[in-house]
Amino acid sequence: MRDALLGLTPGDRDHVVVGATPEDMVALGFRPVGKDFPVFLHPRTHEEYALARTERKTARGYKGFTVYAAPDVTLEEDLRRRDLTINAMALATDGSLIDPFGGRADLDAHVLRHVSPAFAEDPVRILRVARFAARYTGFTVAADTLALMRAMVASGEVDALVPERVWQELSRGLMERMPSRMFLTLRACGALARLLPELDRLFGVPQPATHHPEIDTGDHVMRVIDVAAESRLPLPVRYAALLHDLGKGTTPPEQWPHHVGHETRGADLARNVSERLRAPRECRDLAVLVAREHTMVHRALELRPATLVQLLERVDAFRRPERFEQILAGCEADFHGRADHDARPYPQAAHLRAALAAARRVDAGAIAAQADPARIAGALHAARVAAVRDAF
Repeated sequence: MRDALLGLTPGDRDHVVVGATPEDMVALGFRPVGKDFPVFLHPRTHEEYALARTERKTARGYKGFTVYAAPDVTLEEDLRRRDLTINAMALATDGSLIDPFGGRADLDAHVLRHVSPAFAEDPVRILRVARFAARYTGFTVAADTLALMRAMVASGEVDALVPERVWQELSRGLMERMPSRMFLTLRACGALARLLPELDRLFGVPQPATHHPEIDTGDHVMRVIDVAAESRLPLPVRYAALLHDLGKGTTPPEQWPHHVGHETRGADLARNVSERLRAPRECRDLAVLVAREHTMVHRALELRPATLVQLLERVDAFRRPERFEQILAGCEADFHGRADHDARPYPQAAHLRAALAAARRVDAGAIAAQADPARIAGALHAARVAAVRDAF
């Protein structure tokens, strides 16, 4: 109902069934699929039909619930357990809107508001509110909802979240229209410091104004992930953009605004964060490479042929050209995520592509056939350097 009222095409349709038992559903041909509560697939459309249910908190975390589904559970009771008022609306079989908690009014006012105090029982809802803020960029989080989210963080509810669920929500948030709003919302309620302290500490860390007119590192990273979203880049690139400057958060304050060696420190942090979140290998590897190499990529126009080839070999560009393109995309987002840099050209990407193309023209097989086996790698590297030198 939310997306339909916003004029958007709903991704799917969920149905709530009242006054029925699981046995009634099976007798009508529905196939049970729910593990934690009664959900059934329609025999023809295969859409999901869930029995109206209520939930009771029994333990910390998002799985600490006892579910009650029975014919006496009303639709309003079912809707009351939802997270936000804009998600607690239903369409009756006669086409009328059922809206017991003011979801339509909040939708018109562009407000994300919790339905009831039961919101505080599920810490995943903090992540969902933040993700909705990234999707619906004109919406604001209601003050009382934000206060409740802060209280949930203070009580330790967020600490009970398992890595897989955190990654699921963060990765989905990165793919929304303006992912910065997710992380800024998490920061506003204190959850970012619990879930991603390596990112949270970047806010307030200065950078040289000559290279970063926006100065604040946290502000810069938020700009970068929004640039990546505007460019419709895939999840691994957006994730790498999020983590590319983590090393600056470990620079001693007496060295500010300079961050010598932040690339190596950042690569280690990107790897550690990815392991903690259990991020997919593709995301982890790209994040580590972009964190480690983004400064070298930015300097591509001033690098000597030998250094260019070393960079290409270090990132495995010869065997992984598709991933190399993702590295370039992440670095370009980093460049354009600086104040007043959004429309500036980024010739470094074309320069590195040309260097790779020149180096790939070297016949590695011919070199392997002629060189001493112990010297093949050195001979191939030298030939690539010569080819890049000739190209430029």
